[in-house]
Amino acid sequence: MSSNGFVDRPELRRTIEELVEAGFLGIQLRVNDERGEWVGSAGVRELGRSAAPLVDGHFRIGSSTKSFVATLALMLVAEGRLGLDDPAARHLSGFGLDRRITVRMLLQHTSGIFNHTGERYEDGTIVLGVPWQGKEWVDGRFRTYLPEELVRLSLSKPLRFTPGEGWSYSNTNYVLARLVIEKVTGRTFAEELRRLILSPLGMTGTIAPGSSPELPEPHNHSYYHYADAGQERTVDVTRQNPSWVGAGGDLISTTRDLHTYFSALMGGRLLPAGLLAEMRAPEATVGYGLGVFAQQTDSGTVFHHNGATMGSAALMYATADGSTTLTAGLTWVDDADLTIAPAFQAAQQRLVERVFCGTLGR
Repeated sequence: MSSNGFVDRPELRRTIEELVEAGFLGIQLRVNDERGEWVGSAGVRELGRSAAPLVDGHFRIGSSTKSFVATLALMLVAEGRLGLDDPAARHLSGFGLDRRITVRMLLQHTSGIFNHTGERYEDGTIVLGVPWQGKEWVDGRFRTYLPEELVRLSLSKPLRFTPGEGWSYSNTNYVLARLVIEKVTGRTFAEELRRLILSPLGMTGTIAPGSSPELPEPHNHSYYHYADAGQERTVDVTRQNPSWVGAGGDLISTTRDLHTYFSALMGGRLLPAGLLAEMRAPEATVGYGLGVFAQQTDSGTVFHHNGATMGSAALMYATADGSTTLTAGLTWVDDADLTIAPAFQAAQQRLVERVFCGTLGR
């Protein structure tokens, strides 16, 4: 374990060590606040080996990707090239989208569109989408899904509710939002990401991989445990094609880049004040704005968008002014039962309490 601040943070070191004991394979944590920057790691870099995890390695950030997509869309709104209340069908005419569905609804998960990775309904019914669990996912983990394929799968299912009259988290909303960005600009999402965010902020570790399974060096390793013909198997899934989730969670980044991005976003350096306020205005169900969650703590509001994918996760938190941030990359041995989920929830709560509670009012 290592840290690079002038002040030691034993409480942070202790916390990430406890999280490894709870089931994570490796954790890399970065905290920036009034005490400076602290970076540390706990656990191991690879299963069965003793090397400590990196402190600024690349990792798959899962649904934290959605924040980047939403920010790009809002930056295009600021440029006058897109309207938040434009019908999405105005820009994507080939899908037969319900014209009541707006760009805002896509970004806020209020469109009612079926989630292409599957849905669990209120009565307990589960409707499957693209495979993302067990042996079926492992065997197909290098398959390429086109965004249009994911959209058409979702649109073959009924809307979950009348657009704008409910809330339901759907990766497909962000597949559509990314397609809108590409249609409006005439450039790929990766090109727009570089133009508007990565290059201006000097972010060199963030990648939109498309259908590439590669994770750039250096990186920690992710794993998946599953049953195959009665045998228990654990495989390294560090290399995997993320197109099955697409814009819902395919980006790769580092703790340094996530800090740079989220601090700039919350600090008002990417969006005009009015659009940032719209982004952060939460709907009533779970506090989701436009690509960010608003979380109330004892000390005030913290904004975040965490994410998880097969054996890898990202934490990305900031205060409203961006002066305090927490970014982390976590790796583990995943499985179809999402056994790590309770530890992941506990990790979020424990780290937020350590970093933010009692500091927001200072």
